[in-house]
Amino acid sequence: MCRFVIYKGTAPVQLSHLLTRPCHSIINQAFDSRLRLDHRRPINGDGFGVGWYDSVYDEELGSQPCIFTSVTPAWNNVNLLRLAEKIKSPLVFAHVRATTAGTLSLDNCHPWSYGKLMFMHNGGIAEFPKIKRKLQMALPDELFNMVTGNTDSQWAFALLLSKLPDPQARCFTPATLQKAMLDTIAHINKLLEEHDITEPSLMNFCVTDGETVVATRYISSRTEEAASLWFSSGSTFSEYAAGGHYKMSKTDKRENIIMVASEPLTFEKADWMEIRTNHMVVITPKMNLLQIPIVDKFYVPQSDPAALSRGTEFAAAKGFLSPRRDVARPLESIENHL
Repeated sequence: MCRFVIYKGTAPVQLSHLLTRPCHSIINQAFDSRLRLDHRRPINGDGFGVGWYDSVYDEELGSQPCIFTSVTPAWNNVNLLRLAEKIKSPLVFAHVRATTAGTLSLDNCHPWSYGKLMFMHNGGIAEFPKIKRKLQMALPDELFNMVTGNTDSQWAFALLLSKLPDPQARCFTPATLQKAMLDTIAHINKLLEEHDITEPSLMNFCVTDGETVVATRYISSRTEEAASLWFSSGSTFSEYAAGGHYKMSKTDKRENIIMVASEPLTFEKADWMEIRTNHMVVITPKMNLLQIPIVDKFYVPQSDPAALSRGTEFAAAKGFLSPRRDVARPLESIENHL
């Protein structure tokens, strides 16, 4: 069981305010989770990764993200502690890993990048070895050869890249990334159906080009909840009490910060809203957040009572969801396309 966090802001954030200083940061969650407890693997100690974009464009450095990964536990990596105190970025991806597929290696640590794009995944594609060869056959040589690891997640990234008109493009519209994400999920579902795989797949994917972020909370089931995913937005994210107690504050109507996380980074319930199952979140370059339904055979409209009775047992058994729903607060979905 893994987990991730995304930060996008109008101003750069010091990485330590996301990764190391908050008492319920993603790194502390890796060994002391409160909402997502995997009894099979209670500790996310199989590596981590953090990726970020430069605050100011430098022609010599280029527009691609920088990624730091390690196979050591995140909470015990002194280099991460040092870097987090000295790096600021307006867009950050961070991921901690508990191995469920693939070996323990740097090649299998999220996030990954290709050109301007960065990608990570929380979940798992059911019985992936059965569809792996077919998925690979859909890839052009360049994207087939860019995969260095052996996880379902990195192959899903390669598939997403293949759905883009030009994965090496200098810019992508939100609609382009949104369509590529939908096409990727549809392609995987088609392969699963062709191979008579009925176990649900958990596909919390996220991709960014440094300006737009697209993230999904998705499961290939009409009756089960997907792996948890939350968002928080406001004007400032800062420490309000000693001991790493942070909160999101709103001083005006503008959204200067948007965060998306597998598990909330604070204990302030009012800070976080749960993203609905089988929905996509799009954060636009202008800091608009849209929650869009992924309408396929696994989608259940909010008007259907079944949408409120999805089971939590499947995802909870894998450590991707708390069976308790008391902290959830529904989001008024923006059922709108870009």
